[in-house]
Amino acid sequence: MDEENNNKELEEDLSNIIVLNDENGQEVKFEFLDLIEYESEEYVVLLPVLEDDSEEDDGEVVILKVDDSEEDSDEESYVSVDDEDTLTAVFEIFKEKFKEEFNFTDGE
Repeated sequence: MDEENNNKELEEDLSNIIVLNDENGQEVKFEFLDLIEYESEEYVVLLPVLEDDSEEDDGEVVILKVDDSEEDSDEESYVSVDDEDTLTAVFEIFKEKFKEEFNFTDGE
């Protein structure tokens, strides 16, 4: 019975993992943290999943805009956000929502 529970937990963990391709075509795994709506647009907050334990985890999240321009596609696509004000605003909303769960530090 314990093995069955462990498998369920593992499946739940994996369901939060999404794989995206970077600019070099390399697959990068991210943990999906939240979906934030800001100014009628949706943004995903992702945490890179490090494959190699020797790399230092700086805990920086990635914020991408949900691109819904392809209405008939079953898969969501994401685009990078260049506007610093938008990134800051979305991150502030995320921090407020999760202030009890995460220990946020300023990167400065």
